[in-house]
Amino acid sequence: MSDITRYLSHRKGILRAWDGTNYLASVQLVGSFKAFLVNIPVARNIAAAEMVIGRNVEVTMFDLNNPKDSVITGVYT
Repeated sequence: MSDITRYLSHRKGILRAWDGTNYLASVQLVGSFKAFLVNIPVARNIAAAEMVIGRNVEVTMFDLNNPKDSVITGVYT
């Protein structure tokens, strides 16, 4: 296992805010009422029309100690 995959974490979240101009989003992690990730980058291959508040998203976290080092890599219902 490479060093990068050892530290990757995929989390389920709920989209709470969306900035389509800068492709940034705020996400509430599932299972936590307090854990919100704010201004997280969104992968550019996700169409802006898919980013509807309340939808489920996949958050890839590269460093669990630094939530800002995350990206939204998927959106689903």
